[in-house]
Amino acid sequence: MVLAGYGRAAMDWIYLVLIGLVVLFGIAVLVASRRRAARSIDAKTRFRPAPPTPPPRTSVPPATGTVVEEPTAVEPELLEPEVEPEPATLRQRLATMRSALAGAFAGIRGRRGIGPETWDDLEEALLRADVGVAVSDELLATLRQRVDAKELTEPDALLDSLAAEMKARLHGPDRVLHYEPGDPTSPNVWMFVGVNGVGKTTTIGKIANQQREDGRQVLLAAGDTFRAAATEQLSTWAERAEVPIVRGNEGGDPSAVVYDAIESASARQIPLVLADTAGRLHTKTNLMEELSKVRRVAEKGAGRVTEVLLVIDATTGQNGLAQARQFEQATQVTGVVLTKLDGSAKGGIVFAIETELGIPVKLVGVGETIGDLRPFDPDEFVDALFDI
Repeated sequence: MVLAGYGRAAMDWIYLVLIGLVVLFGIAVLVASRRRAARSIDAKTRFRPAPPTPPPRTSVPPATGTVVEEPTAVEPELLEPEVEPEPATLRQRLATMRSALAGAFAGIRGRRGIGPETWDDLEEALLRADVGVAVSDELLATLRQRVDAKELTEPDALLDSLAAEMKARLHGPDRVLHYEPGDPTSPNVWMFVGVNGVGKTTTIGKIANQQREDGRQVLLAAGDTFRAAATEQLSTWAERAEVPIVRGNEGGDPSAVVYDAIESASARQIPLVLADTAGRLHTKTNLMEELSKVRRVAEKGAGRVTEVLLVIDATTGQNGLAQARQFEQATQVTGVVLTKLDGSAKGGIVFAIETELGIPVKLVGVGETIGDLRPFDPDEFVDALFDI
């Protein structure tokens, strides 16, 4: 009996131990599950992506009137510095025009003396380069006198003398872009005139960028309200150059846009306004009247018109001379920007413009990049033509 009692007691203890182990195992499972759940919630909270940043609010331009657009602020990107290639020389850029003259010059140098064929070759070469009949005749007349006087007897000396005469004809004019410092509320105004397609808007954008890099504040005026893409194109350049622009409605009054741009520059003490203008055919009387009005309005307010730059496509040749006459009468042109000179064999128009009209060529465009709009250097230009 006693042994049976001890056996039952031992079994009871075994049952109790087993029950205790089961309870402990259940508690351990519960604790582990709660810990895993807590870590999962913490991870989700810790790595939850931030809500997307709403796009910046932009002001909607009014339906009427002019609008001032500020350059968009862009966060600078950390990029590896790039090695910029050496800029091309003017001689390299004028290969097209030089090749047009090279054949004639080679023929002249290949002869032993100076004869009738020499003068024929020279005249043909100058006319093909669009130097113009009047200027060509004057240049050759001077050389003939020196040949007759036995001052020139060799072909090489003749060509050297021609180059010197051409340089002399281009010396003297003021080729500086005029900026008059003074009252900060009276900005300088540089007007740009010219027919469509000559590179006028691109020229404005390049000058704006150059002026800003030189430390001068600039504001653009989108005064060509007649051409659908003109305002958008100029706005693109304003964004690239990081300068503000004043624009109006398509088909609006160009004078009003230019006037508002000048007043805006005056209020903000921006010292220079670059004004685009309409560019339809120069034979249109109403265009010339409109340009005259723009100039008058630009000088009525706070602005001072210190430059009127006529932009001419060098590939148009003598037609550029006709353009210069018309625009000069309407707007009192102070200088010429000759674009696309790198792709033209007709750069001799420089001589016709300066000799016949007395308007200096101040800038030349010899490529697509901003650095390819450069001041016109007569000596460098002639040397490039003669491959000196």
